[in-house]
Amino acid sequence: MGRFGSRSRRKGVPNEPALLAAAAENPGGSVAEIDPTYIDDPNGYVPPEAIRGAWLVDSSGKLTGEYQENPRHGVPQDDFSKLTDPDHWLGWLGDDPATAIRQGIEESLRAQVADAVVEWVKILETPRFLTGGRRHSEDEQVVLVTRAALAAPFALSVRATQHGRSILLGVFSWAAVNLSPPGVRRDRHWFDLGAGLEWAGERLQERIYEIDGEDGTAER
Repeated sequence: MGRFGSRSRRKGVPNEPALLAAAAENPGGSVAEIDPTYIDDPNGYVPPEAIRGAWLVDSSGKLTGEYQENPRHGVPQDDFSKLTDPDHWLGWLGDDPATAIRQGIEESLRAQVADAVVEWVKILETPRFLTGGRRHSEDEQVVLVTRAALAAPFALSVRATQHGRSILLGVFSWAAVNLSPPGVRRDRHWFDLGAGLEWAGERLQERIYEIDGEDGTAER
């Protein structure tokens, strides 16, 4: 079985200098063929669907002529599995957390570019989660969730009339407070381009409390 879970087939070895040079740098490995329809910069983030296939390279750094087609090749799709797979409560995001996060990301982009349209979003790692609560006044065994937050690292493709398509990497953070009465719920988003999960995760603890007092009130 090959890199993409399918058997390889033989093709004529192409005489492309860039491909041959890449093979020389990856002896015993493989060199991916990127579909430029979906990616402008092959040296940046490449979604799995944008890979047409891969050429196998022998131990001396030369193409073997074996080619593995990627069965997933096609239009890149959303992937929120790393958000929803962990056994973590996301009820504060509604019935469809993935859609809520996607809409939040798109709103953040449109705040900067009014006609921005998100083509696809992929959550790259399991997000950092924070949840806070207080004991129920009438039942000490019940904990009411009062605040929650997450920081989710992403890759996405966005299009805008003036800027065309851009592939962006960063971390989207969302915090919400006053999730239980009597306070009025407050939400805030952060869209940190080029940031890593470690950096955003360290700031999540302070950010979840930044919302308190923004309107002169604080959660109790």
